[in-house]
Amino acid sequence: MTKSYVKIESPKVDDYLRLRHVCGLRQRTREAAETGLMNSLYAVTLYNTEGCAIGMGRVVGDGGCNFEVVDIAVDPDYQGNGFGRLIVEHVMNYLESNVPLQSYVSLVANTPWLYEKFRFEPCAPKLTGMQLNQKFLANHSKPTPEGGAV
Repeated sequence: MTKSYVKIESPKVDDYLRLRHVCGLRQRTREAAETGLMNSLYAVTLYNTEGCAIGMGRVVGDGGCNFEVVDIAVDPDYQGNGFGRLIVEHVMNYLESNVPLQSYVSLVANTPWLYEKFRFEPCAPKLTGMQLNQKFLANHSKPTPEGGAV
């Protein structure tokens, strides 16, 4: 395994945006990233020995009833070294210590095999995951103080 270290902190905005980009995740605006990262319930960032962020994971939600695991990402140059598993282990430690009984913990996975190792299971066919249409969001986004859309 490549040497690395973990910090229990949100990634810097530039690192967050870069990791989302290189990992093929949907892009976010800088303003949305700044707000979102500040409002994380929990975040973990993985760094290489030179101090460059190479992975991340976050938990968002209301802190009581609903928790969502988001932004699990490892730079493709570092994938295949167990770093995704390491990040999810940290997230799971947080969830196991902080989620009240009968709360809802969810995630949207493009690598379900990773999360199944941690007792996540598909909610279909009983439930169907849904998202708000991106065209709706583009037409109804609230303006930011700088005049852009979030």
